[in-house]
Amino acid sequence: MTKQITIIGGGLAGCEAALQLAKRKISVILYEMRPERFTPAHKTEYLAELVCSNSLKSESEASANGLLKEELHLLDCELLKIAETVRVPAGQSLAVNREDFARKITILIEANPYIKIIHKEIKEIPLDDYTIIASGPLTSDALANSIRDFLYTDEDNELYFYDAIAPIVSAYSLDMEKVFLASRYDKGEAAYLNSPLTQEEYDIFYEALVTSEQFPLRDFEKGYFFQGCMAKRGKDSLRFGLMKPVGLINPHTGKRPWAVLQLRMENKEASAYNLVGCQTRMIQSEQRRVLRLLPGLEKMEFLRYGSIHRNTYLNSPNLLLPTLQTHKCKTLLFAGQITGVEGYVESIASGLWSALVVSHLLQNKELPLPPSETALGSLCQYIITKQAKNFQPSNINWGLIPSLPIRNKKERRKTLKERALKLLKEWLLLIK
Repeated sequence: MTKQITIIGGGLAGCEAALQLAKRKISVILYEMRPERFTPAHKTEYLAELVCSNSLKSESEASANGLLKEELHLLDCELLKIAETVRVPAGQSLAVNREDFARKITILIEANPYIKIIHKEIKEIPLDDYTIIASGPLTSDALANSIRDFLYTDEDNELYFYDAIAPIVSAYSLDMEKVFLASRYDKGEAAYLNSPLTQEEYDIFYEALVTSEQFPLRDFEKGYFFQGCMAKRGKDSLRFGLMKPVGLINPHTGKRPWAVLQLRMENKEASAYNLVGCQTRMIQSEQRRVLRLLPGLEKMEFLRYGSIHRNTYLNSPNLLLPTLQTHKCKTLLFAGQITGVEGYVESIASGLWSALVVSHLLQNKELPLPPSETALGSLCQYIITKQAKNFQPSNINWGLIPSLPIRNKKERRKTLKERALKLLKEWLLLIK
């Protein structure tokens, strides 16, 4: 069998998979359709472009995403190494300058002698050799149709969900006399700008938001929604969720606000910020009207408007093995958000896992699954576990990891983390 692997998709999962295979001296052909054809969300020709946010989420010891990052470092993850070199201040989160991040990855892959990049849209699934499809949540219609025709039956033909992009605004257009710089509970560096709202301001903003004009759904977009992107769940839903004021004191009043919208730095120069969680289907004129009701944002300049768009993912519990191989064809694997892992770091982890699987298959070695008590193992288990209801993508979270009967949350998570890292290190010794 030839030691040449086809990877379709130059996003986070595809790039991590390619670099991991190349590190093992396995030749890769990496197909990326940009710039021949762009998706509705991508703006550059770079590989691994971040389109929704510049944050790779929390590094906190108490977070499941922080645990996943620690596991990926143990697995010698290539993209996290690059992220560390282009990070921007974001408190306890790992945020990056997205253009520098994508540029560095592109340069690294282009210079790798084991990776050949072909800028071409793949419309049919290649089945000759091992193939990893990491085409992402914006898989082209032609390839999505090929995937559906090859893998699906009439009973499980759903192949999409919704995801969103937050607006980016100019820092110079914000009123710094009204917003304030802080991180929740003063943890880490003060890296977020915060727009504090009184109860009256929140009521006005909420009413404008829920009555705003939205882009209508097109016929091909009607279907199941990814519930993580839904905001209209009652008047207090934002105040107890996205806009929760806990851990923040407005220095202008000395009191906790009724609600807060946070803005996260987009670049090291702090010239641009994204409005955290403000993904929306509002038309652009409504985004200007509604979001400028927020204190300090009355005259803000939009550098990029928010949007919600159709994304693609598999009904993985019916179609995939824990190794990300398909039931129907063991040489065909999927990786990244198309499998139902939601989030940047989760996609990177999926790409890394697919590369480990393929490298072992090429050596005719059996690869044991990572323990379910680890963040990586729990993600592998989630995407192949049949749900009571329709399968929905998921971020890594503590609910996916088998728990322990420890009542104190901080102590429980600390113990879960220690257990996960211990088991992963033992697993790594087994697979070497």
